[in-house]
Amino acid sequence: MELTVNSILDAKGLACPMPIVKKKKEMSSLEPGQVMEIQATDKGSTADLKAWAESTGNQYLGTVEDGEILKHYLRKASSDEEKTEYNHPHVVSLDDLTKKIEGDEKITILDVRESAEYAFGHIPGAVHLPLGELEHRFEEIDKNDDIHVVCRTGSRSDLAAQKLAEKGFENVKNVVPGMKEWTGPKNKN
Repeated sequence: MELTVNSILDAKGLACPMPIVKKKKEMSSLEPGQVMEIQATDKGSTADLKAWAESTGNQYLGTVEDGEILKHYLRKASSDEEKTEYNHPHVVSLDDLTKKIEGDEKITILDVRESAEYAFGHIPGAVHLPLGELEHRFEEIDKNDDIHVVCRTGSRSDLAAQKLAEKGFENVKNVVPGMKEWTGPKNKN
């Protein structure tokens, strides 16, 4: 592959949201049209970066696997391609989610983490649909459900909540901060 890379970012060993946080800072130093290579080991980083690029107008060029390292390539958008980055406006805390679960409210908990993360502990009854698969599996979710999207920190779930809202899902909430601070019951696969 012949590709001119203007900047290389080492995000190996970092979990979501750190590859995106570091990438945002590094991306601001690039000129429009320049390309950044992000080296990561987090399997979820592919879906995260694709979704982030789509939501900001930057271009996701692709990912090359080099052993355990994922090399992601992003092209910085020009000012007329750029989109304003925003967060999903409907957010719910872990305390509020716990109250809904304990109150037997009819909600759908959508866990968008990678399979390995989900397997090591998830909220009982949560529907597992990794962010990278969401776009191809929207039909598995009822648009009329009260959907609470969860990930590890609230970053990946924010991107998923935005995608769901764009597809016409009206009752979508991003759960923050996410599973890293969840103290309720967990199931393991």
